[in-house]
Amino acid sequence: MAFENLLLERDGAVAVVTLNRPKVLNALNAATIAEISRAFAELKADDAIRVVIVTGAGEKSFVAGADISELAAQTGASAQATAQAGQAAFAQIEQLGKPVIAAVNGFALGGGCELAMSCSLRLAADTARFGQPEVNLGLIPGYAGTQRLPRLVGKGVALDLLLTGRMVKADEALAIGLVNRVVPGAELMTAARALAAELAGKPPRSLEYILNAVNRGGDLSLEAGTDLEAALFGVVSSTTDMREGTSAFLEKRQATFTGR
Repeated sequence: MAFENLLLERDGAVAVVTLNRPKVLNALNAATIAEISRAFAELKADDAIRVVIVTGAGEKSFVAGADISELAAQTGASAQATAQAGQAAFAQIEQLGKPVIAAVNGFALGGGCELAMSCSLRLAADTARFGQPEVNLGLIPGYAGTQRLPRLVGKGVALDLLLTGRMVKADEALAIGLVNRVVPGAELMTAARALAAELAGKPPRSLEYILNAVNRGGDLSLEAGTDLEAALFGVVSSTTDMREGTSAFLEKRQATFTGR
């Protein structure tokens, strides 16, 4: 089925998902959330895709937030259902088992910041802006912003952003650990594609298990997390890619990973 609110491009082992509602700064409405969920279910099942890039159409905005006209009409029950649908879609991104790179080309506010945080890595244009301004609308973040932001930047910094609703520029986002890299806006997609190509050349099972260990381990005690790591280390050590990687190192040649 075709998508109405996003574009899905495949280029070898890399897929690019572009939120495509530039007239409303790529705001997230219910239909867009549903399409994000469908797109990432499709990408999870596609073994040819090893890395995904998420970005926004136009020069101004990654995703400027939720669709306020929809939010204004919500009841308590429908708002909870809306939050749960967004949380589920973004959990699909975090749990894809493949690296997902957010290429943040402009405003990443509210749901847009939450979308970026659900990705594995965040590259920001130097013109990007981040924030969770829901408090200024009499709301709170609903797509896991209160949970992912403290895990990324720490409780104190997260509360500063959540309670004030202030925006931060790309350089501050980098300084607090909200993004991984900042590049000139004209170079953003080139940098994102270069990083995606680098990751696509890595052994897929190793990437999957690293993501698994980090994402699951963050909610476990150190002892339980290290037990998880050891179990995954055992599993990955039985793969063909591990044999290839170690053999290539010993033979001083470039490894070729197949995902097996």
